Amino acid sequence: MAEDVLTLTGIVKHYGGVLGVGPIDFSVGKGEFLSLLGPSGCGKTTTLHIIAGLLTPSAGSVTLAGRDITALDPPRRDMGVVFQNYALFPHKTIFDNVAFGLRMRRMPRAEIQTRVRRMLETVGLPGVEGRLPEQLSGGQRQRVALARALVIEPTVLLLDEPLSNLDAVLRKRMRQELRDLQRRLGITTIFVTHDQDEAFEMSDRVVLLNLGRIEQMGSPEALYDMPASRFVAEFIGEANLIEGRVVEANGVSVWLDLPGGLVISATPSRPGFKSGDAAFALIRPERIELSATRPESGGVIEGRIAKRVFSGELMNFEIEAAEGIRLLSTKPSLPRFRDLALGQTVWVIPEDCRALPKEG
Repeated sequence: MAEDVLTLTGIVKHYGGVLGVGPIDFSVGKGEFLSLLGPSGCGKTTTLHIIAGLLTPSAGSVTLAGRDITALDPPRRDMGVVFQNYALFPHKTIFDNVAFGLRMRRMPRAEIQTRVRRMLETVGLPGVEGRLPEQLSGGQRQRVALARALVIEPTVLLLDEPLSNLDAVLRKRMRQELRDLQRRLGITTIFVTHDQDEAFEMSDRVVLLNLGRIEQMGSPEALYDMPASRFVAEFIGEANLIEGRVVEANGVSVWLDLPGGLVISATPSRPGFKSGDAAFALIRPERIELSATRPESGGVIEGRIAKRVFSGELMNFEIEAAEGIRLLSTKPSLPRFRDLALGQTVWVIPEDCRALPKEG
């Protein structure tokens, strides 16, 4: 396990009498790429700004490499920050933009020259030192902002939605380039995004925020496979949620009684389920098998194809079942699924179900 570089303990931020975030507690390991993910207004940028020193918390502490930095000004925090709009100086050359932090630290001119050129080569922009930001593309400006943050050799790199201003194709390419660079440099990174695909493709761990608090924290696989709440299940990917009731629970499996008299086995999302509890069965769309003929085994749901969408490599179906249940199923674009027609009767075979508690 990598040693912790940054730790947030009991962080709370109030705006007047309104709670912005908190309490927030998490640590980031050396060389780890951690994403703060969540919908607009959930507190992810506020949390990042507290880490950067741009906001002062109402309570709690920020520790960097074992040192309490809660009261330190941003320039003294040994952090590089890339903002959403890049915040480049439009009247300064690329060289001067990247060199800004080094000059603030009063480094010798020769070392500044060496570091700036080396960093521009690292981000794939050699030879642009004399240009102005307006003479570069969006992707190039993003790399300049990244070079400016990295050239000071910070302990932690903070990224505040740095890809949001790029077009879809460039944004996807830059995800991988940014992740490759982060791995190559081995720098601890905190990345703010509202885009689940970005967070999942780039992160070692994800902190999912909701209403200013941590809803769940873990690897992308853990959040997707074992969501701790209905919010997590619905925010992370597509989710089929069927309300039912627990008929038996043994700590390893939960048996749920669903509408239509169907009883299925599910893996509990957390301990504590007991007979009689209201709960949801969570089934991801890709884990729903479809059959044009009724299987001999039990545990199937009969339904009708209410929607059929061909999207190249995938077929997306919406199945209308009894009791008003509508289920999404995503299948590969193979002949046996392409042959399923709108309005056709099919049998849904749930696989790898999860049981979630029904909350308030």
